[in-house]
Amino acid sequence: MKRAGLVLVATALIGVGAGVAGSTAAPTPEAMDVSEAQVASAVKVPPGNKLVAKFYAKGVQTYSCVTGAWKGLEPAATLADRLGRAVALHSRGPIWVSTIDGSAVEAAPVDGARNEVPGAVPELLLKAKSTRGAGVFGGVSYVQRLATKGGLAPTGGCQEGTQTSVHYEALYTFSVPAL
Repeated sequence: MKRAGLVLVATALIGVGAGVAGSTAAPTPEAMDVSEAQVASAVKVPPGNKLVAKFYAKGVQTYSCVTGAWKGLEPAATLADRLGRAVALHSRGPIWVSTIDGSAVEAAPVDGARNEVPGAVPELLLKAKSTRGAGVFGGVSYVQRLATKGGLAPTGGCQEGTQTSVHYEALYTFSVPAL
């Protein structure tokens, strides 16, 4: 059942990422080139890990109305490489799945490892809970969400049970233990 849900989410994400996957529009160099000096200390990957991949995500953060307030439900995004080619999908878990090699990583936010960004979802440091496959996400130890734009929950009240999706963009980096 869980696998079927992932297939449905993946299918939906292809539509979400159509602007990335359906065109050759590459992320701007500024979006992909966040230097270590620009990363807030709260979301830095601990020493002993090395960067293996950087992908730019475009998608939505979906919120559900629970007891009159918007609560985060799930992300749905397509990750692209420097050339704008769709290479991975991001969904609830949070989980990232490579559309190239089938590898995957599921991660959880590190307590206190967040950097608030005005007008956008916060930057985060996430620690891998599990990985699958030997591809790009195999063996990932940490994931960073950086250079965020948009994605904040609406302000004000809401009607119980309703959902809304808000466009967001972010740079995701993936690190593995250094040998």
